[in-house]
Amino acid sequence: MPTVGVGRDLLMKSLGQNYTDDEFDELCFEFGIELDEVTSEKQMAARMAGKAEEAEVIEQDDEVIYKIDIPANRYDLLCLEGLQMSLNVFREKAQYPNFRLVEPPLGKRQHMTIKPETLLIRPFVVCAVLRGITFDQARYASFIDLQDKLHQNICRKRSLVAIGTHDLNTIQGPFTYEALPPEDIKFTPLKQTKEFNAKDLMEFYKSDLKLRQFLPLINTSPVFPVIYDANRTVLSLPPIINGAHSAISLATTDVFIECTATDLNKANVVLNTMVTMFSMYCKEPFTVEPVEVTDAQGATTTCPNLASRTVEVDMEYINSRVGTSLSSDKAAKLLTKMCLDTTANGDKLSVKVPPTRSDVLHPCDIMEDVAIAYGYNNLKWEVPRTVTVAKQQPINCFADLVRGELAQAGFTEVLTWILGSRADNFEMVNRQDDLAKAAQISNAKTFDFEVVRTSLVPGLLKTLSCNKEAPLPVKIFEVSDVVELDPEADVGARNIRRAAVLFSGATSGFEVTHGVVDRMMEMMGVPAGGERGYTIQPGCKDGCFFPGRSATVTYQDKPVAVFGVVHPEVLERFGLSNPASVMELDLEPFVNL
Repeated sequence: MPTVGVGRDLLMKSLGQNYTDDEFDELCFEFGIELDEVTSEKQMAARMAGKAEEAEVIEQDDEVIYKIDIPANRYDLLCLEGLQMSLNVFREKAQYPNFRLVEPPLGKRQHMTIKPETLLIRPFVVCAVLRGITFDQARYASFIDLQDKLHQNICRKRSLVAIGTHDLNTIQGPFTYEALPPEDIKFTPLKQTKEFNAKDLMEFYKSDLKLRQFLPLINTSPVFPVIYDANRTVLSLPPIINGAHSAISLATTDVFIECTATDLNKANVVLNTMVTMFSMYCKEPFTVEPVEVTDAQGATTTCPNLASRTVEVDMEYINSRVGTSLSSDKAAKLLTKMCLDTTANGDKLSVKVPPTRSDVLHPCDIMEDVAIAYGYNNLKWEVPRTVTVAKQQPINCFADLVRGELAQAGFTEVLTWILGSRADNFEMVNRQDDLAKAAQISNAKTFDFEVVRTSLVPGLLKTLSCNKEAPLPVKIFEVSDVVELDPEADVGARNIRRAAVLFSGATSGFEVTHGVVDRMMEMMGVPAGGERGYTIQPGCKDGCFFPGRSATVTYQDKPVAVFGVVHPEVLERFGLSNPASVMELDLEPFVNL
């Protein structure tokens, strides 16, 4: 869930009441959010710097910051303005505002024209104007912070939507949204004094810790998106950077907001969130000036769309799922506390969903808000009317038994990452990567977490590598899942529960891993040999093991385990000097024995 940091004093002032930390924690719980931490800017700065002792010696008058966990789909709660608005309505201290579109003072709306070339890269843009807005330092910081929160959340790091905000008094409409070769786009970017063309700008920002992550969104395209005003002044190069010419400041009174996107629906949600949260600071509160947008096909629409939509819900649906017997009038009053204007029509509710509540998609969302407003602590405890009895999944119960046996055999359990690098999973253990076995992370942020592991052995070897000072012999095990690609599975891959052990000492301990195999088979009631038993065949096709010092275990004519002495090359790659043996066993064939 996203976490929002707000100043306690500003929040209490906007709520019109002072709460203790415990009282505010209780209010958050009642509203369906959570007060995660009470801290301060100095404490956060000291923590980031790693100065624990400085964090403990903080002046008492330092501003207190509330860190509040917000549901991921409640974009209207990602800033102080949205929080205080919703909490005041929830406490019945205020009515939810009526957001309105108003015509510009001179009667002529701003206009944005989308050129057909933008279909090649980011085809949509929506716009709005906040007229007569008044900023102070706190409001300005909240305005910028909301953009960052939206970029990280619904905008998916600007890949779906990118927000641009501009001082309307420094630019002149009508505006055009175009896509041009990067060499043809020249402007001075935000916080810079030098003019760049877009191609050079891509090189310049490769060293920027914040902006370099967004470069792959457009840098391979033959054309880059760009927004111009009537004087061919560049407003922004979305989704990378705005132009310095139209930068907003504390003195800005008229804000032009544009959201370019690959997803039009999300662009409208983002624009609605921005304008509804900060229209309270306009000269005429809760009003927004519309902008006309002409798309590449020539169709003209007006945005933003601040109209409410209506959802019909049966009271029987709500009561049966919440476990209450509320009347429709009572439910309507509860929903009004959740910023949903509701009218009772017999056994039905007619709910007006405002432009801020894009999270309401289905009657179940209405039902959830009724439950929150009613109070989870007020719901009566009831024994479920069912004849089923809960119990562990068979594979989990069996895995616990295996853990117990291995622990009694003197092995220590470890828990390693299920994600790893492709090198650790294959190259480090002398295994071939045919690109058809491991599930790959499509948007991996680091080389350490590229694929889902296909074996427990690399994790055990890394654990041993990080504990070289441990006294010999080292005996460790892990019982966990690996994942392999499977075209026949509904998601294209399947989990496999395995057990693996590692022994390292003055000798390789091959006989120890052999003994573990025999002990586990005995525990599972699988005899040695015969049609219903297991067999051990010398050798296996696994480069992880030393040639001639490995074996394959088969059960019902299928290989279920391998064990052997780890190859010296593998030990060297992990920085290990002592010999070691490993065993890895597939547990699933034995679950139902």
